[in-house]
Amino acid sequence: MVLNIEKLLPSVLRHENIAHIEDDVLLIGDRRKLPFSREFYKAYDASDAACAIRMMVTQGGGPLETALQAMAITARKCGKNMDELRKAGSLLSSARKTNTTMKREIAFLLEEFESIGSRNFADSVQELVNSRLEEYDEKYLAMAEYGCRLIKDGDGILTTCFPEHSFFLSLSLAREEGKKFTVYAQETRPYLQGAHLTAPSLAELSFDHYLITDNMTAFFISSGRVNIYMTASDLATKEKWVINKLGTLSSAIACHEYGVPYYAFSMGFDDSYSTLCEKEVEFRDPEEVKECQGIPVTGGDVRAIYPCFDVIAPEYVSAVITPDGSIS
Repeated sequence: MVLNIEKLLPSVLRHENIAHIEDDVLLIGDRRKLPFSREFYKAYDASDAACAIRMMVTQGGGPLETALQAMAITARKCGKNMDELRKAGSLLSSARKTNTTMKREIAFLLEEFESIGSRNFADSVQELVNSRLEEYDEKYLAMAEYGCRLIKDGDGILTTCFPEHSFFLSLSLAREEGKKFTVYAQETRPYLQGAHLTAPSLAELSFDHYLITDNMTAFFISSGRVNIYMTASDLATKEKWVINKLGTLSSAIACHEYGVPYYAFSMGFDDSYSTLCEKEVEFRDPEEVKECQGIPVTGGDVRAIYPCFDVIAPEYVSAVITPDGSIS
């Protein structure tokens, strides 16, 4: 690698804190517990890892790394049993349907497994997984180098949910160039990833920042304090359709109204889609809307509904930033 990126990242995004293997057990950093405690969820097989992904133990880029290591765990337990490996891959791929990068990566691994000999198969798989993680680090950095160029000295930067590696690397590279900026992080109800992950990570890295509630974004955009909007994305197409955490669309619309560019980081494009206008998004348990941090915020007989993701149309997306550059 050209650069050890971990020194530029918050601790939650370092490999050992996302997912790592100890004594044939996959330890997944439990982001639900942050920032109040640092705990690991124990996964003994791919089924456990898929369950952790579904339960939001890890999210954003976390499922990708978790899935890679879960496939390595499967190889340790089953050797070159392609039926078991494919079964594990299917469980992991379906755990987070919007995370198409994870699905593509699992398909790639399964294809590579075919050419690996049975002798020392598990060790070879682990070497492949480690190599893939290094390649992803290089891709994160490539996107960040582009993202850094978009940040101007004195900018106010808005983000939604937990924007993952390339966003924080963009900030770190911009600071190394002497740029000053302020980040506005939305709290992102109901899981509060912005409050639990993004804002503490900004504080850990000593970036100037403010945590804001989700309904404050239009105020800061309209007042001129926000100059650029940057998020991760769960899915993106070459036509600039983007899927990301609920709340992204309303901020993108407000940014479009006030002439603020919106950039989404994407590891790659899902070629199975040209348009996402009819894409069905995931709905989660509505009871999660009726509480905050486990504390009820309304009556038990109140009806709630919880769509998890926004579909953002191309007219609201200034560019999708990929490891190869941007699609404008």
